[in-house]
Amino acid sequence: MALAVAAFTDERPADQTIQEEVWAIPVTLPTIAYVVRPVGKGPFPLVVINHGVSMNQKERGFFPLVEFRDAAMWFARRGYMVVAPSGTGYGAAALDDAERGLYSLFFSKVGSCDNPNFRDAGRAVALIDKWIIEYMTDQKLIVPDNVIVVGQSAGGWAAIALSSENLPGVRAIVAFAAGRGGRVGGKPNNNCAPDRLVLATGEFGRAARTPMLWIYIENDTFFGPELSRRMHEAYTGAGGKAEYHLLPPFGNEGHFLVSSPDGLPLWTPLVGAFLDKHR
Repeated sequence: MALAVAAFTDERPADQTIQEEVWAIPVTLPTIAYVVRPVGKGPFPLVVINHGVSMNQKERGFFPLVEFRDAAMWFARRGYMVVAPSGTGYGAAALDDAERGLYSLFFSKVGSCDNPNFRDAGRAVALIDKWIIEYMTDQKLIVPDNVIVVGQSAGGWAAIALSSENLPGVRAIVAFAAGRGGRVGGKPNNNCAPDRLVLATGEFGRAARTPMLWIYIENDTFFGPELSRRMHEAYTGAGGKAEYHLLPPFGNEGHFLVSSPDGLPLWTPLVGAFLDKHR
């Protein structure tokens, strides 16, 4: 394990009891991750947080390593070790190599909107989550039967995909603004094959038994209320277990609620109650 310790130390309050680090995690596809955890040896319960995707290569290159810092700190203060991997093809690893499939295989392209493959795109990221959980378990860094997976946007879609795996140690999953194929061509509320997305959601729900919490926002222009409700109905109708909450409008774009420190008072009561229920 390569470890760069104590990033952002100058910003820590004097009484803070958590520490921030950047790890290189040597799983099958080596992964850079932001890690925040309580001070101490542990082991700790684990939270894995997945970020979304971008179709723009320049945006991927400048993608922030720490996108969900405030959210990660909130989980860490509740006693969790938080691992937020930076996807292959993002930030320092922003290398598109189509021949090796480094980008398209794991993190993004779903094909054309005429025939999108939403299912495999979600399962690919879910596989990386599985590797991370297995690695942290093997290293005896975590409580193996107390894992939470969290995702936003395409990362939330991966979390929905992971729910169908029913991993024994994953107690619950939280998805913020989950989906794929939103804002095609950069246009608000312009979705790629929404009927196919709903169908894929139902396919995941058919196998899923892990409890989920879905949080959407009224002014999300990637996955609006009508589409998110349809997805939830398909998922639960097929047998999946998911609480659905639609929050009031947030700022100019609700899709990014969980990455904003101002959003904490809106979602933390829901997530806190959900986690307490599934301890």
